[in-house]
Amino acid sequence: MRTIAFPSTTTWQSTRRLVASLVVLLIAAATLTVAGAPAARAATINTSAEYVLVNRHSGLAADVLNASTQNGAEIIQWHRTDAAWQRWRFVDAGSGYYRIVSAHSGKAIDVWERSTANGAEIRQYTDTGSANQQWRPVDTNGGVQLVNRHSGKSLEVWERSTAPAARLSQYTSSGGANQVWDLVPVGDSQGSAECGTGTYTTEAVQSGSTWTARRGGTTLYSGSDMVAAVRAAVGGLTAGRTSQERVVVRGSGSMPASTSIDLPSHTSLEVCGTIDVTGSATASNAPIRIRHARNVSVPHLNLTGAPYFGIWVRTSSDVHLGQIDLRLSGGLGIRVDSRDNDAVREARNIRIDDVYVSGSGAHGVETYGVDGLTIGTVTARNTGYSGLLLNDTVNATVGRVDGNGAGTGTGYAAFRMANRNGSVAGSYPTNIRVGEVVARGGGRGIFCVSQSGGVVIDRVDIANTGGDSILIENCYNVTIASQGGTVSGPGGIRIAARSEFANTRDVTFSNLTLNSVTLRESPCAVNTRLSSITWNNSSNQTC
Repeated sequence: MRTIAFPSTTTWQSTRRLVASLVVLLIAAATLTVAGAPAARAATINTSAEYVLVNRHSGLAADVLNASTQNGAEIIQWHRTDAAWQRWRFVDAGSGYYRIVSAHSGKAIDVWERSTANGAEIRQYTDTGSANQQWRPVDTNGGVQLVNRHSGKSLEVWERSTAPAARLSQYTSSGGANQVWDLVPVGDSQGSAECGTGTYTTEAVQSGSTWTARRGGTTLYSGSDMVAAVRAAVGGLTAGRTSQERVVVRGSGSMPASTSIDLPSHTSLEVCGTIDVTGSATASNAPIRIRHARNVSVPHLNLTGAPYFGIWVRTSSDVHLGQIDLRLSGGLGIRVDSRDNDAVREARNIRIDDVYVSGSGAHGVETYGVDGLTIGTVTARNTGYSGLLLNDTVNATVGRVDGNGAGTGTGYAAFRMANRNGSVAGSYPTNIRVGEVVARGGGRGIFCVSQSGGVVIDRVDIANTGGDSILIENCYNVTIASQGGTVSGPGGIRIAARSEFANTRDVTFSNLTLNSVTLRESPCAVNTRLSSITWNNSSNQTC
């Protein structure tokens, strides 16, 4: 028979304390990691800041699909641009939770239909304060997991995708990189110079005077010609691909104005450097040319020189231009159109996040025959003609047009609509929305002409234009300053019409402060409305 020796009382008490301590530690560890949940370390949030949410796995940013302001718009990931639809405010909801609200739409990130299921869709919806719109930011090795209050699941990129336009979803917390987000304050350098990071298929790299194009360990080109290297990198993408593949250009170089780099369908070209266009421009050429293609993006491009067009998009769909900087000495900045003399608007679903254009000989950005256009900001400085000109374009949303010296000495304007812009089957329902027009100097501030309309411009800030501050001529269903604004002289405001077109009708000016401005109507239009106008040294000469 075995004898069991029990420990002494002192030893037993010590052992009990040790076991108790171990149990406490195990319980604490379980509390922190149960079901894969993130450690409960609250992240520091500045509720007065705007953040871009950059995914640790893909390097892409949380983005509202098509820059929509509608309820139910899907939240996806996309190349970081810092456009308004990629900027988010955290609104304190109490107990460590926040509502994450779009700076563009004012709507909150929402688990759709209050689902608690893995893989549920993530969309935007009016900020109701409900639990499915509340997220707890949890510090995870410097990044953040966002845990939904209603479902207890984490915001993630579905199926660990690294592709632009992949959807966001919720899933049981696992700590995977696709569930970890960097909260980058807008204006912070972190991530703003991320050009070329993340995964790519091919690249063109400059080293001294040598350009090398390669795919993985395979060299596609080596030599002194930047254009040849970029073309080789584009040509090195997978033949017959049905999803977008990415080319990264690392370096700066020059190219003749008589040549183009063509981007076929399912291509992303990201230029981390500057292309300088040299020599005489040739009609129909552009450093970056997208023709008869779909699903193409240019997340980053800096361009100098005098090209015919800086970027030319023709008869293409689902094209996304991100951060575009065009400091030109001639030519036209961005042109988006359908085929000449084609009554069908075949350029569709075009998105431009943020474009800066200076020194162009013609327009900063011009469209013709587009159905579905989303623009964040057009900043035009000393452009020969308009900052932004929309022709025969429908279903457009523009965040801001900022023109300084646009069209000096001409009849063009910081923002101009012409050639039946906004016309839908011969009528003019509201389908053009512009957040703000700012104009200083130049020709005009706003000019609507030649049977255009169907537009609401929320805010205006116009002063010191060389011609009219605003001219509405043969246009229909036009609302100016629905949310307020200021127009200061010497340029006046005119409502006019030419005899070859139907008379101007249904024009509304509201919530405006006019400083040294004459508002004149000649000939008398149909159904002109003035509402909440402050007249400072200004006169009303409407009918």
